[in-house]
Order: sequence, then structure tokens, then C-alpha cells
Amino acid sequence: MATVAATDATFDAEVKQSDVPVVVDFWAEWCGPCKQIGPALEELSAEMEGQVKIVKVDIDNNPQAAAALGVRGIPALFIFKDGQVISNRAGAAPKAALQSWISDTI
Repeated sequence: MATVAATDATFDAEVKQSDVPVVVDFWAEWCGPCKQIGPALEELSAEMEGQVKIVKVDIDNNPQAAAALGVRGIPALFIFKDGQVISNRAGAAPKAALQSWISDTI
């Protein structure tokens, strides 16, 4: 499964009402570190299919969800389980570190 693009309008349905844990990546087109972790998140989405869903939110076009969570810098990653934030981290990281964080959290 590829990552899912969510908007402010679809955020609740894609993230808060998901049956599986969700990693939300708040990013922007102009953000270098965001582009750095994008391919790793795509790979993890396929490798961890069924265990977790990875959702990307472009903060330039969808500022409400990011603002509601107090996002001040990007990339900002949040893990939701049962509609609630259970972990978050900021900044780019290698794929192995992201996978470990996700696996250890969910």
C-alpha cells in the first residue's frame, strides 16, 4: 500500500477513524528533510502493510490539522492509535530509525 494523502477535510476519516495505527507525516514541497524521508515512508508503507497506515499531509494546502496538533516545524511525524496521538517526533531520520520508532510504538 502506498502512502495516503490526507487533507483537512479527510483527516478525521483517514487518521482518527482508522482501524489500524496511523503514522502522519506533516510535510511541504519546499522542505528538504521532508523530501529526504519521503521514499523511506513509501517503502515502510509497503513493508508494514496491514500493521500501519502512513498518511501524508501537505501543511501548505492543509494547515488546520497541523495547527490543531501544534506542529511548529516539519517534517513532523505523529502516530495515532484508536484516534489518539500516542507518539510524535520531529525532523528527518534514516529508514531504520523510522521503522524502529514505528514498530516499538505500535
